[in-house]
Amino acid sequence: MSADATALDLTQPQYYINRELSLLQFNRRVLEQACDPDTPLLERLRFLCISSSNLDEFFEIRVGRLKQFLTHGIRHIGPDGMSAQQVLDQIQITAHEMVEQQYRTLNERLVPMLAEHGIRFVRRTHWDTEQAQWLENYFENEIRPVLSPVVLDPAHPFPPVINKSLNFIVALEGQDAFGREIDLAILPAPRSLPRVIRFPSSVSGAEYDFAFLSSIIHRYAERMFPGMRVNGCYQFRLTRNSNLFIDEEEASDLLRTLQGELLARNYGNSVRLEVADNCPREIADYLLEKFNLTSADLYEVNGPVNLNRLIAVPDLVDRADLRYKEFSPGNPLAPAARRRVFSLFRPGPKKEEEPKDIFSILQKRDILLHMPFQSFMPVIDLVRQAARDPQVLAIKQTLYRTDRGSLMVEALIAAARAGKDVTVVVEIKARFDEEANIQLATRMQEAGVQVVYGVVGHKTHAKMLLVVRRERHGLRSYVHLGTGNYHAGTAKVYTDYGLLTSHPEIARDVQTIFLQLTSMGRFAELERLLQAPFTLHSGIIERIHRETELAHAGRPARILAKMNSLHEREVIQALYEASQAGVQIDLVVRGVCALRPGMPGISDNIRVRSIVGRFLEHHRIFYFGNDGNSELYLSSADWLERNFFRRVETGFPIDDAKMRETILEDGLELYLRDNVNAWELDAEGNYHRPTRTDPPISAQNELLSRYSNLGN
Repeated sequence: MSADATALDLTQPQYYINRELSLLQFNRRVLEQACDPDTPLLERLRFLCISSSNLDEFFEIRVGRLKQFLTHGIRHIGPDGMSAQQVLDQIQITAHEMVEQQYRTLNERLVPMLAEHGIRFVRRTHWDTEQAQWLENYFENEIRPVLSPVVLDPAHPFPPVINKSLNFIVALEGQDAFGREIDLAILPAPRSLPRVIRFPSSVSGAEYDFAFLSSIIHRYAERMFPGMRVNGCYQFRLTRNSNLFIDEEEASDLLRTLQGELLARNYGNSVRLEVADNCPREIADYLLEKFNLTSADLYEVNGPVNLNRLIAVPDLVDRADLRYKEFSPGNPLAPAARRRVFSLFRPGPKKEEEPKDIFSILQKRDILLHMPFQSFMPVIDLVRQAARDPQVLAIKQTLYRTDRGSLMVEALIAAARAGKDVTVVVEIKARFDEEANIQLATRMQEAGVQVVYGVVGHKTHAKMLLVVRRERHGLRSYVHLGTGNYHAGTAKVYTDYGLLTSHPEIARDVQTIFLQLTSMGRFAELERLLQAPFTLHSGIIERIHRETELAHAGRPARILAKMNSLHEREVIQALYEASQAGVQIDLVVRGVCALRPGMPGISDNIRVRSIVGRFLEHHRIFYFGNDGNSELYLSSADWLERNFFRRVETGFPIDDAKMRETILEDGLELYLRDNVNAWELDAEGNYHRPTRTDPPISAQNELLSRYSNLGN
């Protein structure tokens, strides 16, 4: 390292990218998928909806938090040195640009292309007589009975507006039944109603003609105000701060406190107002005043105020040629010649083969699962077999998120009813899944499962499953550790690794962590696992420093890592120091990245890329070359402050050399060769596509061809 490099102060803000702005950049990359002509048409529509949903959550959480800092006079400066107001100012510029691009993509690209394929969104000005008659009947029978307009007068002040709900502000002229002059009314659209309605083909003469609920309500709004004249009817939607504020130290009953906070989430402070672009400015200003917002918080849109309502359309259209090609995930436990097709992943009455005895397999070797290219079903089969096996004494598991009707949960309940000791650590503070997790916990408790809610002040984000079995030579433990949730739905669309093993040292570590979570006692250090909030951060820093020292000594040094987000300052500084020492560092970071690669004298040897494609990249893989004695860890944690210090997380080693090579190739190096779904980050904080060479390489498509059955 040169003297100049040694003198560098790596805490300076110019070396860091703002977290919120980096997150917006990620959503831009998602939106670009909706613009990509190589993406199937219905999938382009789906990506557009995802970008809208992502932006909703961004405002609910990130913008809501920044606005709260300003309201309470909290001085919050991140590593990048930007104040909350500076970040908000930049967000408003970028977000308005993104929203304009979203609606331009919908109106100028997707709607015309869908129409060419016989999928039409019929505007109310284009309804023919038969369509209008059918929709009029639909309004009278299905919509009008559940509408509840609220006129605005001294007896009826402005009603509370639910977060992200569709509403109309109606301009009126005339008197109501009691002789009162009425100017305005609010007409909420009930959440029970579908936002997109498909015409019967007998009515429209086409198979896939749709009308928006908003168009129907707009057309027949005057029927809700008999005797008055409707001068205007305008859509609007309000986004509110959805952060939950719970003092866990003061809450005597965390479950009951959280239930109360969930009710308040729908009515948090306002952060954004969306209106149709035909809404008169005086009405928009009136709404801004009512919601205590400024003109910078106003988004005027040319179309439905919630693009995410279109997410139902791809599932209503039976056009396989406009979707990604279907696949059946491979099953490493099935003979290669007859890979099993699980009913979990494909519809239809398919008989499942009885799975092999997983305990016998794990006594001989570990099993690595790579979702979604391989099936998640072996993990469920492990719990199912454990529930039936008389030799199994106990099952312990963490649940952060899971699916409705979860086969995993059914297996845990069956095990408890069969007399096994079943303990489940449920994280009831999993954002936006709190209510579902509360219901899940209650149901499991009623079945005899011991439910624990984790550690005060630390979310339990680790993915762990432990089965204790009595065998001939004593008790033996079987473990599953993963990078993703126990959620069969996300296992079809998130890339994740899972390890099934009976390795004694790893099993003892998992048992120790479960004891920490349930008894809160202090235990000896773990043998093999890295654990947040205790050793994961220091373990990563130590390994980065080791590569730095190897490089200083002229020895081979290499770091490859893949994660969702990178923002923790000490880790970034350690990576900068490693780069200055000559360590070659490649990072695949899907979303937030605060590190600036390619800065002369600081991060010349660091490259950062993001992969955005068919599947949501969710692996956490950390590889350290270690002078030929490589170490590879899989983890539930990103390199964020919250994951290192405010969550219970695990990082688990892959000891088997062949398995380690497989993960290195499939999970890291293949992604570094991707020139189809990749974006590269530059020192200015901007992302750009790499030069596409022949042949085109898509890591996700390559993994599909390696491990799954395509087109079955």
